[in-house]
Amino acid sequence: MKYTTLGSAGIKVSEVCLGTMTWGIQNTQADADAQLAYALEQGVNFIDTAEMYPVPPNSDTYGDTERIIGNWLGRNASKREDIVLASKIAGAGFGYIRGGSKLSGDTLPLALDDSLARLNTDYIDLYQLHWPNRATPHFGKHWPSDLTHTQFDVEAERDDMRNIVIAIGQAIDAGKIKNWGLSDDTCWGIHTYLNICKELNVPPPVSIQNEFSLVHAKDSPYLIESCVYENIAYLPWSPLATGLLTGKYRHGARPEGSRWTLVHRHGLFRDTTESQAAVLAYCEIAERYGLSPTTMALAWCKQVDGVSSTIIGATSLPQLQENIQAFNIELSEDCLQDIRDVLKQFPMPF
Repeated sequence: MKYTTLGSAGIKVSEVCLGTMTWGIQNTQADADAQLAYALEQGVNFIDTAEMYPVPPNSDTYGDTERIIGNWLGRNASKREDIVLASKIAGAGFGYIRGGSKLSGDTLPLALDDSLARLNTDYIDLYQLHWPNRATPHFGKHWPSDLTHTQFDVEAERDDMRNIVIAIGQAIDAGKIKNWGLSDDTCWGIHTYLNICKELNVPPPVSIQNEFSLVHAKDSPYLIESCVYENIAYLPWSPLATGLLTGKYRHGARPEGSRWTLVHRHGLFRDTTESQAAVLAYCEIAERYGLSPTTMALAWCKQVDGVSSTIIGATSLPQLQENIQAFNIELSEDCLQDIRDVLKQFPMPF
């Protein structure tokens, strides 16, 4: 296992981050225990979760993923210092989470204390804002005029962000979080938070996690450039595009128990004619070079300049084993060129 520095935090994290959002619906406590044991054996020290998990989010299972990790920590307290534990505060949109309220300096301490209790720990190594209060060009909203930026109250948003930063600073001073980061945000969000942190003398965000894969590479080069130059770790989530790049959904297939058979909050917006064509092309390349589509997609994500640690997830131990092993693979220049050719043909297939 190789390790990288988590932005300005200065701590070392594995280039594989174990995502956990299936734990509690698609995976049981026993499954999670087995995944954690295997991942740690392979040198993974970075674990990512969120108060909103598992997915698909709902009021009955809200917080269960953190509880599962907390149960494991209760039985493995000696391993707490060996892992970098990341979680996220949910924003507005769910009535059962703090009445659907937006992120604020008032809601953050409440959410943080609840997460600490569920996780059975005194501190979180990386506490992330799951999504901004404002609408952002993510989750299929990245096409021209999908968002009305000219109607946005910039100063009101900055005031909200200041209050959030003040609460983060207080949590850091109290020892409840070691570092903090962003998720599903933009270049503007990164730089605005950096400026506010400088203004308020609060430690800056050390990371951002955004969706990034062969069928959703829009963060390169612009957002990744900001991350590299500002020493912010870039953490891709869904490098397999919610399973699309494994090839298991080709030709309309829906394997039993797979994520695409579940209710999706945003709908299956990734399932387009162009996405399916791109996946078929990538599967052909993978076969040509003796790789599984999963291995090739993850190995490609790893080698993108500026990627710090890639968040993977699995619903079975064999899937997790294949995912982690992919990070031992170096793609040949010929393979990378073939991938580039398809990427140029389908730069934004959904």
